[in-house]
Amino acid sequence: MAWNEVKLKNKQDFVAIINQQQRIQVDPSSMFDVQVKRIHEYNRQHLNVLHIVTLYNRIKDNPNTEITPRLFVFGGKAAPGYFMAKRMIKFITSVARVVNNDPDVRDRLKVFFIPNYNVKIGHCVYPMTDLSEQISLAGKEASGTGNMKFSMNGALTIGTLDGANVEIREEVGPDNFYLFGLTVEEVMSRQASGYRPMDYYYSNESLKRAIDLIAQGHFSHGDRDIFKPIVDSLLYDDQYMLFADYQSYIDCQDTVAKTFMDKSKWTRLSILNACRMGKFSSDRSIMDYSRKIWDVQPFPIKLKWQQLPENGVLFSPAPPGKKP
Repeated sequence: MAWNEVKLKNKQDFVAIINQQQRIQVDPSSMFDVQVKRIHEYNRQHLNVLHIVTLYNRIKDNPNTEITPRLFVFGGKAAPGYFMAKRMIKFITSVARVVNNDPDVRDRLKVFFIPNYNVKIGHCVYPMTDLSEQISLAGKEASGTGNMKFSMNGALTIGTLDGANVEIREEVGPDNFYLFGLTVEEVMSRQASGYRPMDYYYSNESLKRAIDLIAQGHFSHGDRDIFKPIVDSLLYDDQYMLFADYQSYIDCQDTVAKTFMDKSKWTRLSILNACRMGKFSSDRSIMDYSRKIWDVQPFPIKLKWQQLPENGVLFSPAPPGKKP
């Protein structure tokens, strides 16, 4: 149908950019799974990477296992003095290097980090996205509009009840939003009772394997030190509770993968997502700000009709002090 043809054309355009920049071959029929935003621990790009490593482990266990083909796309910038954020970029690109070149993985998983992400590139990214990653810990994202741009372009969202995700889910409907993770209240409760990331590490085998593979230097040419800050922060601190949300996230991603293979259902959900995003138009937003924040009223502009000889009707302002 026409909807899918437009989406495919946008994906093909992005594939051409990837191939030109890094010689990565991607099947445009794959799911394009995208997370573009400021690189920060609270945005939890490393939770996204843990999912990639988990899928990678499944393939290594059984190279013939059924995996929904995906292109994982990351984009964003780190503050110059933010050590952990810059290390996360290195983490993403290092995992990409291994996954993209492992013959067992073949064309089922690809990872691409957009260099120098900016608004111009965003014009290509939003229309080609199938799945939008909005996975910050509940209670940490103030608002954000990137998730709105993705939904308006027909992308489905996987996310927590955080920031504008709450309003988007209300508009598109729970069936059109892939919800996972703790709520704000649950986050506060677990923090108050003493959150222990090690408990999750030892009780979840797939999580433990993913962390151990990273710690052993599998994605860093055997260097066990380069990603030690990330591993240690998760094992001994984990202030953004990746481990607590990990299994819920993996289970939700498995549901996403299964749904994507049903092209008719996925297309229907994509169309409904775009159609139900009218609330977030700039017209409605400015009107709300005018009424609720600025306390200003619309200013009427008086116009009069001027009949043109051949070209129909033209609006022009009425002279001062005269009614149209």
